[in-house]
Amino acid sequence: MSLPPVLYHYFQTPLPYAGTLALQERLHQIQLASRRASSHQDILLLLQHRPVYTSGRRQAKRELHSQRICLTNMGADFVMTSRGGQLTYHGPGQLVGYPLLDLGRTSPPMGIRDYICKMQKMIQIHLMRAHDIAHVPSDHTGVFLNPATKVASIGVQVRHRLTTHGFAMNVTKEPLKWFDKVVACGLADVKAGCIEVAAGKQIQVEDVVEGVVAAFGQLYTRNMEKLRVESAGEIGDTILALEDAALEAGDWPKAPTSRW
Repeated sequence: MSLPPVLYHYFQTPLPYAGTLALQERLHQIQLASRRASSHQDILLLLQHRPVYTSGRRQAKRELHSQRICLTNMGADFVMTSRGGQLTYHGPGQLVGYPLLDLGRTSPPMGIRDYICKMQKMIQIHLMRAHDIAHVPSDHTGVFLNPATKVASIGVQVRHRLTTHGFAMNVTKEPLKWFDKVVACGLADVKAGCIEVAAGKQIQVEDVVEGVVAAFGQLYTRNMEKLRVESAGEIGDTILALEDAALEAGDWPKAPTSRW
């Protein structure tokens, strides 16, 4: 039995993190309810965030309290999440992907480790195919340009075999100054890198979307189709509402302020 296509959507305007988190949760609930009738859809959300630092479930609230104050004073938001991993940054210049997939569609069901490995390989294939950038192996999750430079991070959550959260890949130099303010992912000896610097050419996030979509379909062995938001029912309405909220939020800080 062939699998249905994965429907993907790229948001043109950087999104507030809290609203995107709520969107994932709502789509998760829709998928869970419609799965009983075998009518649920797999979705890949592609986007940029407004500047935000996020923590993972492995971190204690006490250790994050002082960091929250400092980081929000720089102009970024701060959100505690239930994904795997530790403190990291998301913002403009970085392509974030949130696959909302049913790992139980295949027989046997796809395991979480295999799901993460495919995601990591997907990013590696895109970097080489589209930008002639080679990765180096690492004992850490994510994609590294060299042992001390990380270009992409992965942090996922799986409930009822339905996935949320996903990956983040630095495309332009804009995220790097924000990463410099923290120890991202708990790796003190690792700094953030980006495609723009590694490839030695100017590049925008919009330039990498189609290549990432193609690599995603290849690694997960799925056909990829653009989501027709206007005719997607409650899913489309929820996406459009978040896009409107992003436009209403206006501009965002392009660099950390000096209040650190």
